[in-house]
Amino acid sequence: MASYGLDYAGPYRCAAAYLDRILKGEKPADLPVEAPTKFELVVAAKTLRPTAPLSLLARVTEEIE
Repeated sequence: MASYGLDYAGPYRCAAAYLDRILKGEKPADLPVEAPTKFELVVAAKTLRPTAPLSLLARVTEEIE
């Protein structure tokens, strides 16, 4: 089993930066919209490790037992 998705901590850090800018006086309409830039590949070790190519395993962000 494998899952590929965005890093969930990233948007919270981005939201904090936006809030800081708004509290310092910038208008929310003037702030740029940012897309996620960091993604995670999470793999269930027991199901994928025996058959997965090394190039895929090298990209794994987190391995679940």
